[in-house]
Amino acid sequence: MTDINTRCLEIFPHWLAGLAADVRTIQTALAGDLAREVKQALTGGINYLFKSLDLVPDGIDDIGYLDDSFVLRMACRKACNLGIEPLSEDIRTELGRMSLDVDIIRELLGDDLFARFEKYTDALSDGSARGRTVSEILDDPDVTGAFAADVAEFMSTYDNPGFTADEKNIIKLKAFMEARLPR
Repeated sequence: MTDINTRCLEIFPHWLAGLAADVRTIQTALAGDLAREVKQALTGGINYLFKSLDLVPDGIDDIGYLDDSFVLRMACRKACNLGIEPLSEDIRTELGRMSLDVDIIRELLGDDLFARFEKYTDALSDGSARGRTVSEILDDPDVTGAFAADVAEFMSTYDNPGFTADEKNIIKLKAFMEARLPR
């Protein structure tokens, strides 16, 4: 087993256990006085949770929500790179922590697959889920309210699926990403 696989098998259960808390942190950040581009990155990350055809179907045992965790971390990296200074120190620290996790994702996926993943996640700022674009979520109060309700429901109903420390889960995860990320 490679070192990165061993590290991921140790880390991924924590990412899954903290997924709802991560969403809550990002949602709190969105209430701050941030540049539109930062809000688009973070909103795109959360909106990904509601895509019907995401990279790894949510119902797949052990790995179904890992892509969601990956996407949130990519959104945090983009937001941190764009500037999150107006936020409280606590929120900046949490977004920074998730941002730093991107290095683990990059190491796991390798250069080519990570580049495809990065391109995919960058496009989420302009994407849609459940018929809502990121711009509509940010600009239309009715859409903003419906989105906030969906996020609240997700956070209250998310049940940590758990993660079995089996290298086959890493292989499955990478296979889904390889097959579903556009070239």
